[in-house]
Amino acid sequence: MAHFEVETVELDLPALAGAFGRRLHAAGVPVTAERSANFAAALKLVRPVARRRLYWTARAIFVSDPGQVRTFDVVFTAIFGRVEEGAAEVPADAEMAPSPADERERSRPPAEAPRALREEAMAGASSPPGSPPGEGTDDERQIEVPTVASGEELLRGKRFDALEPEELAALYGMMARLHVAPPTRRTRRAHRDLHGERIDLRRTLRSSLRTGGDPIRLARRRRRVQRRRLVLLCDISGSMEPYARAYLQFLTSAAGGVGGGPSASRPEAFAFATRLTRLTRALRSRNPERAIQRAAATAPDWASGTRIGAALKTFNDRYGRRGMARGAVVVILSDGWEREEPELVGREMERLARVAYRVVWVNPRAASRDFVPRAGGMAAALPHLDALVSGHSLAALDEVIEAIAADRALDAAPATGWTPPALPASVAEEDEESWGSATPVAGSSVAIPTGRTPG
Repeated sequence: MAHFEVETVELDLPALAGAFGRRLHAAGVPVTAERSANFAAALKLVRPVARRRLYWTARAIFVSDPGQVRTFDVVFTAIFGRVEEGAAEVPADAEMAPSPADERERSRPPAEAPRALREEAMAGASSPPGSPPGEGTDDERQIEVPTVASGEELLRGKRFDALEPEELAALYGMMARLHVAPPTRRTRRAHRDLHGERIDLRRTLRSSLRTGGDPIRLARRRRRVQRRRLVLLCDISGSMEPYARAYLQFLTSAAGGVGGGPSASRPEAFAFATRLTRLTRALRSRNPERAIQRAAATAPDWASGTRIGAALKTFNDRYGRRGMARGAVVVILSDGWEREEPELVGREMERLARVAYRVVWVNPRAASRDFVPRAGGMAAALPHLDALVSGHSLAALDEVIEAIAADRALDAAPATGWTPPALPASVAEEDEESWGSATPVAGSSVAIPTGRTPG
């Protein structure tokens, strides 16, 4: 029995592409050094394991006119051999859009050539060598290409409480691409603008000294427009522990800067369980893992009980009075389970809604088909919300970003008219929670809240 060995041959792609380009140029095909360089770069991406793939890669780069196909086929066959008739088919993933016109001189059949020769050259533009002429343009075939969902698409639809540690690491790279853009507002400060709505008298009079006191040119000013401040408060209690790490990554992405448009105020991030902890400085790091570790070390009440009302009161007294929440978009990420009296949550939410521009509540339990906002803290805060969204997965965070960017004037009514979302049938079958807002989470260190003050 004969033994076969496979030998790997390393080719100098720039030299190979340059030699092939020179042969084509000598045969009459207008080849430039840029096309030869593109051909060498394409070979690294396409990996031509078959002659047919090499043929179509080279033809897509070097041929820019139907009249060049015959000359290209002759040179390609002389160097690499003839393409087999059975394999000489257009690849399923090939783009059949016509190439842009070449500004250089094209190699066309001479005018005195017979008409049949010109028609044959035009027919060869859509068929590889070895195939019958005339095929490829008139015969349109639909080839079904099986598609498989990529890992990123599967990760986008996966719930945060079902993610593995390596998936959480990959999740930050996808969250970093999210574009969080709060609404804009007009400030009291003004800046120079050629077409401003107000005349800058000081600059106008100062410039008039150059023209003998005559204000020939009027300097104008316009009020600055910047994005509103974004304040995020994340619940890190035991009931939110499966979601807290993913939400901290979202806080890290948002605290790194609000993207796009006018200059924005610096975002603020807080965490709360039994007390309120400011995480803005801890999350300022280019390394997401280090930022999350610093945030977890800063919060001493990680995975403990829940005191939403006390945390909101601390925020309103210590930071809200100083203007941090005034005119800002406040996002609260919590399931609404409150161990103390819900009336305190209602009073503090009312205080917060009076100074904030928008209050968005992100509850991962809202993704359940049987979710009803009956938990003490959630029911007390509901009348003072502008939006209630789930945010249980990366795909659901798009809804959170839309709620942050929405204009308050466009809100028809507060979140009191909230209705359960209509989920797809596949998602509804997988979700077996009878009551999403009061079902204990596996591994949680906190029991189901009773609504009474602990003894």
